[in-house]
Amino acid sequence: MGVSTRLKSRFRKFLQRPGTTVDLAPFTKRLPAIDAREEALKELDDEALTAAAGEAKDFTEICAIGREAAWRALEQRPYDVQLLGAMALLSGQVAEMATGEGKTLTATVAAYGHVRLGHGPVHVLTVNDYLARRDAEWMEPVYKRLGLSVGWVTESSTPEQRREAYLADVTYVSVSEAGFDYLRDQLVTDIEDRVQRELATAIVDEADSILIDEARVPMVLAGSVTTEADPVHEAAELVRDLRAGKHYEVAEDGRSVAFTDAGLKLIEEKLGGVDLYADDQVEHLSAVNVALHAHALLDRDVDYIVRNGGVELIDEMRGRVAQRRRWPDGLQAAVEAKEGLNATAEGEVLDTITVQAYVALYRTVCGMTATAVHVGEQLREYFKLEVAVIPPNTENIREDEPDRIYSVHDDRDRALVEEIQIAHEKGRPVLIGTLDVKASELLAKQLAAAGIPSNVLNAKNDAEEAAIIAEAGAVGAVTVSTQMAGRGVDIRLGGSDEKDRDKVVELGGLFVIGSGRHDSRRVDDQLRGRAGRQGDPGGSVFFVSLEDELITRHAGDALPTSPRMDMDGVVHDDQVEYAVEHAQRVAEGVNHEIHRNTWRYSVVIEQQRLQLAERRERLLTSEIAAIMLLERSPEKAKETDEDILSDAARAIALFHLDRLWAEHLAYLQEVREGVHLRALGKLDPLDEFHRAAVPAFQELLTKVEARTIETFEETDLSEGWEPERAEIVRPSATWTYLVHDNPFGSELDRLIASVGRRLTGGN
Repeated sequence: MGVSTRLKSRFRKFLQRPGTTVDLAPFTKRLPAIDAREEALKELDDEALTAAAGEAKDFTEICAIGREAAWRALEQRPYDVQLLGAMALLSGQVAEMATGEGKTLTATVAAYGHVRLGHGPVHVLTVNDYLARRDAEWMEPVYKRLGLSVGWVTESSTPEQRREAYLADVTYVSVSEAGFDYLRDQLVTDIEDRVQRELATAIVDEADSILIDEARVPMVLAGSVTTEADPVHEAAELVRDLRAGKHYEVAEDGRSVAFTDAGLKLIEEKLGGVDLYADDQVEHLSAVNVALHAHALLDRDVDYIVRNGGVELIDEMRGRVAQRRRWPDGLQAAVEAKEGLNATAEGEVLDTITVQAYVALYRTVCGMTATAVHVGEQLREYFKLEVAVIPPNTENIREDEPDRIYSVHDDRDRALVEEIQIAHEKGRPVLIGTLDVKASELLAKQLAAAGIPSNVLNAKNDAEEAAIIAEAGAVGAVTVSTQMAGRGVDIRLGGSDEKDRDKVVELGGLFVIGSGRHDSRRVDDQLRGRAGRQGDPGGSVFFVSLEDELITRHAGDALPTSPRMDMDGVVHDDQVEYAVEHAQRVAEGVNHEIHRNTWRYSVVIEQQRLQLAERRERLLTSEIAAIMLLERSPEKAKETDEDILSDAARAIALFHLDRLWAEHLAYLQEVREGVHLRALGKLDPLDEFHRAAVPAFQELLTKVEARTIETFEETDLSEGWEPERAEIVRPSATWTYLVHDNPFGSELDRLIASVGRRLTGGN
């Protein structure tokens, strides 16, 4: 079968797409040769096909055999465009493929190819545990026919299960679990305790989400420490009854808040007349400031939910609960105190690595997503990755209407309900994307008041996601969702069994409505992409209010004072349409700048981590520690049994290296907070950070050796070796979590702002 004229035409159109840097022509030239292998491969029995799969050495043979294996295992024959996507992944690129185009199967062919080309083992990094297990089990029959083993890891996997999963040729695992496994492996004292093998190739699912949106998220391994009483709970009570405007003022950008003189005076009186800016009140000042931020700027059912007796953060890009994630700088404890909950332990940070730094450890990185072009420059800047835009197998016929812009929320919401009612009465399925949990619940109530039943999907009932989404395309279905319906799911017209498909097609397919624009165009595009899957009919429209936070925060100055509108409150003004687009671009630019600035501070830490990891690997896998002790403490070393010397030297050196690294990380965090004060003295904060971080690391390396020798000389090894003898007991418990982006900057940034307001007499 040759490539059709229609397909060639669409290839040409996509090759000319703005922002695309990868030329698909070299890939398309291989398609006829791949097709030509099909008949011969069909003649092979399964055993012969598996044998042939083990011999494939080039893209053409890999794609041809991958296609045949997929057909035999799943009765799914990868389209030509899926093979183009696989070749892009094999070339170390990010493949942009529209929703419903079969990225999961594409990744399977690519994973097989990477193994055959000697790039294994392969890790397919997903956004959550559910997808890791689902995709591994779904694709396992294909891998078996290709002669490969496949495994998966989730949060509940035991160390033994993880080790076995990572021994497979291809392992599916969420990026956070993979990162946590890496951190734990970096602290083992016996090489046999490791679970991961080498980090060779990563195929990143939802690449824009993981590589850009989550790139700066630190993954943390913490250890148990004894903590004193938490002062934040007392502070939460102090600020609970404060009123905006009177006791504190929120900045226009919504990212900072400061006490007024009246508010500060009230707090100081409640504390017994103290001066919060006295040197001995730093802890109280810090606690009340962070408590005020939790009180004034973080909203329940928007930024977090309370469930099962705990605070669960919401990932603003996905609308889902951000699993095992917490805010830094005492903010987590402040929110828990605000909600009347006990503070959860943060523990001492034993090691930490950002998602970006972890992914960069792989020798080969590639990925796939439906929305990559918008972040093409960032993918190139941070990962040296190029984007290959893959055309859809069937032309997209979805009808995307222009935004409907209203001057106020009330008019927008009324029109939104009316639009949903019109579609519902016809039986056309509707999916409405909202910006947060609170908005989804409010809209559901408005629909109920209008007599429209709906299914609500948000972070509170995320366990029901698959079941709700499966029926979102049924006749008359109305589904209200946060952004969590925007990625990783297919909505089939007519319901999960597609029994009413023809009727829904006749009605125009799934109708997707956005109840507001998100900070990122990619999130909006992902929502649109729920409709129009694989050539299905569909439609989309966004309802926007000029009172939306996105507009007021980033485009208030760009709005005309009296925009043109009709009697229904619909705005018809080119300047307003420009302002909405401008607001999104500004929001994206702000996030990009935050990413860049955060990474600039992380670079030196990551360089130091790599140096330390190399040093640790030598200590773990060689006798270098024992040799050092023979040189530096020869008398005692020669008196010690050779095996005891080896074990003791290794254990003591590793303990001090790990202990000093944890202390170094804590010191760097203090420096990171403090360099902003130096900025007030016209010094560059980044230069100051480097000036402190570099000599501190050199001192760490010197201290490791000195402390190792000191401990060795003080330890009685006459009766054998036990870590307790040297008092090098490691934490009795460790746990992992991710540090959620602090939405307000560092605690010290906030204190500086607060001090500034007081010194200038701000009210």
